Amino acid sequence: MNKKLLVISVAVAVLIAAGGWLANQSQTALAKGQKAKFQLPASAVQVADNLYSLGTAFDKKSDQQVEGYAIIHRKDGAAKSGNAKGTATACYSLLAKDAKWKGTPESWVVNPANTRGLDLTFVFSNLTGDIAKWETAADYNILGDGTPTDITLIADTSAPDNQNEVYFADLSDPNTIAVTIVWGIFGGPSFNRRLVEWDQVYDDATYDWSMSGEPGKMDFENIATHELGHSVGMGDLYNSSCSNETMYGYATYGETKKRDLNAGDIIGVNKLY
Repeated sequence: MNKKLLVISVAVAVLIAAGGWLANQSQTALAKGQKAKFQLPASAVQVADNLYSLGTAFDKKSDQQVEGYAIIHRKDGAAKSGNAKGTATACYSLLAKDAKWKGTPESWVVNPANTRGLDLTFVFSNLTGDIAKWETAADYNILGDGTPTDITLIADTSAPDNQNEVYFADLSDPNTIAVTIVWGIFGGPSFNRRLVEWDQVYDDATYDWSMSGEPGKMDFENIATHELGHSVGMGDLYNSSCSNETMYGYATYGETKKRDLNAGDIIGVNKLY
């Protein structure tokens, strides 16, 4: 079967299977406990604009030492221009050359509960669709299938736990829209470089979310497609000549242009896969 058709078929099957679970959930899930909170550990070291090193840890699955990085997606001018790659003719950036997912795709889990306007079913289905955009562009099944849950999830800032997690939380910085954490091997021989885990946390305190690009709200599909670019190995861009790319580091209310991959995004992901 054609790889692109396989990606689409798998996504449809996953959505159908998850439908029963989502139909029985409600936005009251957060009422079971205090709103989740997230902040970077004090040990995190800023190594570039909006990029923080989480240090090294042992990954049991790969049986290797890995590095962790937290990538901060800020609103408008709160993101600074700086060290990301990108030119007018080649608007893409990689976390590291050949640092990508290898072998069988891993599964991911999402707790879609939020208090800022997103339907639970939409969160799961949209994430699945956004992953398919990157996989279709790369013609490669990269991130695997997702599963919704109502259990508490915790992003891994000290070591990978072999689970790729997505959830909403009160982020410590009011300018932060979302955070993606990626663990992997980013240095040394290129044949040994790889990604081993990703987690994502979306704001549930400062920003209202929209499913349709409403003014005054952050468009979830716009932000999630960008964040998932980090999960497959893409870096941020801050060159203004690359402002139409999904991986451009700025975001604003009502923005939807990052929903669809641009030429540089497609070139970049094909450099990896």
